[in-house]
Amino acid sequence: MGLLELCEKYFNTTNLYEVLQISENATDKEVKKAYHKLSLKVHPDRVKDDEKLISTEKFKVLGGVHAILSDKNKREVYDATKSVDEDEYNVMKDKDWTVYWRLLFKKITEEDIKAYEKKYIGSEEEKNDLKNAYLAGKGDMDYIVDQVQFARSEHEPRIRGILTEMIEQGDIPAYKIFTHEPAKKRQRRHAKENREAEEAEELKNSLGLKSDENSLELMIKQKQEARMKQMDSFIDDLAAKYGGKSKGTKRTASSKTESTVKNKKKK
Repeated sequence: MGLLELCEKYFNTTNLYEVLQISENATDKEVKKAYHKLSLKVHPDRVKDDEKLISTEKFKVLGGVHAILSDKNKREVYDATKSVDEDEYNVMKDKDWTVYWRLLFKKITEEDIKAYEKKYIGSEEEKNDLKNAYLAGKGDMDYIVDQVQFARSEHEPRIRGILTEMIEQGDIPAYKIFTHEPAKKRQRRHAKENREAEEAEELKNSLGLKSDENSLELMIKQKQEARMKQMDSFIDDLAAKYGGKSKGTKRTASSKTESTVKNKKKK
């Protein structure tokens, strides 16, 4: 079965761009990020045993799609003809797509996280994320800090200032749960953050870990099973942003791990 037929079988479309859920004008970076995001959801190492067979096939298909759209010449041919060289795909479809994936996405170090945090805080990206989280959570700060990167308690005054300014400018509605948040609700949120920080520290100590990239990855590995389905997480986004050829492997992260990383930095 050819690549386009497999796309139809597993993704209900023969359009490679639709498989990755991107436009035909997507940049190379957007192609890579979309491939990373979707491949995480079907990675054979990240699904239940009864899902491994079909996930493996989907993973192979996504690898083939990315191999074409990430290659300038192959992409130009596909754009012009809406077809692929099936003979060429039949040759490459037996390659180890897991190795291919690992070569694309390097390990994420603590230095990467620090550099990204410095760039992210105060950026337009952060403001957009805050706005979207505010609207999705209808002003609930519990939801906002759970969704937005680096939204630790010490950042709340700054975050409230940003959102309050948006309210005053009419960009977002004034939800009462935000403008008049009960003190006890805020205290519970901060207590939860402190508990998670303590749990992260205890986990690190129990594993005999130090604050380096290996300890970060081992902590992520310890947390991954609890929140396996939440793949579009902070660390995964970082892998797409900082992705490059490396001999290292990319570990799973979850939104729970994001909280661990955020609070670990607070210590």
